Amino acid sequence: MTQAALSGAGGEHGEPRAAASGSPILIVNAGSSSLKLRILDTADAVVAKADLAAPRGAADVGAIKAAIAGFGEVAAVGHRIVHGGTRFSGPVRLDAQVEEHLRALTDLAPLHQPKSLAALAAVNAVLPDAPAVACFDTAFHAGMPLAATTYAIPREWRTRWALRKYGFHGLSHAYASRRAAAMVGRSAEDLRIVTCHLGAGASLAAIRAGRSVDTTMGFTPLDGLVMATRSGGIDPGLVLWLEEHVGMPPAELASTLEHRSGLLGLTGRADMRVILDAEASGDEAAALGVGVYLHRLRGSIATMVAAPGGLDVLVFTGGVGENAPAIRERAADGLGYLGVAIDAAANATADGDTDVTAPGGAVRTLVIGAREDLEIAREVRAVLGLPAGTGVGAQRRVRAPGDLDAIHCHPVDVPGPESTFM
Repeated sequence: MTQAALSGAGGEHGEPRAAASGSPILIVNAGSSSLKLRILDTADAVVAKADLAAPRGAADVGAIKAAIAGFGEVAAVGHRIVHGGTRFSGPVRLDAQVEEHLRALTDLAPLHQPKSLAALAAVNAVLPDAPAVACFDTAFHAGMPLAATTYAIPREWRTRWALRKYGFHGLSHAYASRRAAAMVGRSAEDLRIVTCHLGAGASLAAIRAGRSVDTTMGFTPLDGLVMATRSGGIDPGLVLWLEEHVGMPPAELASTLEHRSGLLGLTGRADMRVILDAEASGDEAAALGVGVYLHRLRGSIATMVAAPGGLDVLVFTGGVGENAPAIRERAADGLGYLGVAIDAAANATADGDTDVTAPGGAVRTLVIGAREDLEIAREVRAVLGLPAGTGVGAQRRVRAPGDLDAIHCHPVDVPGPESTFM
């Protein structure tokens, strides 16, 4: 089945009604313990929200119904889905056949796909006639060059089990790169961008002419940067050694690398704010943890620069990327040879979308709020043929290099869906 056919497919409840052109879009973001619902109006402003408890990824249908009832009319629904595999390289309109394909992808993301599917089923039970669109974290990276996606393993492995680099955080990277182009006043087609999505999960993307050409996460979200509780990239021989010589079961290995490694394994803490405070007070484990985190971050940024053939814009986004000036400053301190230089005062006071480039800096360095909700809404409108929104939630003032007095505020006082998965 072609992508176009999937995008135009009808719903499982008969012929789906068309979305009303002037009505709000419901954004659904399923996390490990919560279900975040956001309503975006036609100006892309977040006008309502609900964060529902979802232990083991399952939210109560009654609670969802009550929340949605308070939102008023919902014209369409956009679901954040972690994994699209090789089949879905873009957003698709949901129907029974698409949902079946999504369930078949559970083996590729066993910790995350079931949560997305549970949220899909729960919301669909409340809004069975609303047209719904699946938006994928893997899709932005689906068109990466084969040289970037192919592992050096036997071809029969790669083809039989679809073993390749998928990459994640695509909704965040796509939005951040598009917003970056707008902030610097240039076409995305002319830019080489590295986006740093730094949160509990973290990944980088190298973007040339608006397209992902490399990323740090791989077949799973475990690869790449050091994260809050994930190890990031490690020698696979280390894992094999633990299995063979220590007798560690695969399930324990997986759980440890996913939930008890990263900053938590290095410092005993997973919150970067707490770790930075501990480092400042002389805690040696915290100092080591921050050192390892920055070493991997700087090195990975440099690696990403190779794929687009240079760097015009460096973006920091995500919880750590937006709210840890010390991490941005210390990362940039090691990247001067790439042309990265940030203004200390602007960096320290950055609030919302901010240009923190030092005067004369060769590379524009930006702080951009993570807004997967805006990217999802954009994709929903594209699939359903709705008029485009503004794409930024509201007008934001952007500091020019050297304008040290500008203070930037978030466009709305209700944040979009956080990156609960990554």
